[in-house]
Amino acid sequence: MKSLFTVALASALSFGAFSAQASDDLKELSAVNTSYKKVNVMLKEGVGAAKISVLTPEGKLLSSRKVNVQDENLVVPYNLTNLPAGEYQVRIVTNEEEIRYTVETMDQPIPASELPLMAYGKSLDDNTVRLAVVGLLEPGVQVEIFASETGKLIHEEQIDQPEGFTKNFSFAGVQSDEVYMKVTDVKGRTKTLFF
Repeated sequence: MKSLFTVALASALSFGAFSAQASDDLKELSAVNTSYKKVNVMLKEGVGAAKISVLTPEGKLLSSRKVNVQDENLVVPYNLTNLPAGEYQVRIVTNEEEIRYTVETMDQPIPASELPLMAYGKSLDDNTVRLAVVGLLEPGVQVEIFASETGKLIHEEQIDQPEGFTKNFSFAGVQSDEVYMKVTDVKGRTKTLFF
């Protein structure tokens, strides 16, 4: 009886070690990478039949796909752009083992060229306005100053400062609240400023 118990215990321990080894094997044969809201599941040759699932952190199934990886590596892409940025789980299950990866997705930043022109105007006194332009990608800003009432061009100037600048404009005989500015950078981004 004692020897039967010893054999059963040894079998259980060796099965547990085999199970842990199997999980380590799948970990060695798989990887998951993210780039913003794109997730790539990579499976190396020899994994065999597997089921890949994408889940919410709560375990709700979002997508499931069966694959068979034999003689060459396989990359399975997932596009999560229609889902909110956050944490997700990727579960890979074979006949012998299962592994879970936790991935974090994030929104892709807006390219600087698609951001609005950052130009600001302020009336300093009755005849002077200040223009501040920041965050330029390339030097070159066209400044046009118009009479508010008639729309007539009063002053035009090209400013070639890198990154940004601040400049005061003074007008003889014209009140600062009687003008507006149109500012255009070399990328074609435009902003109109009223005082």
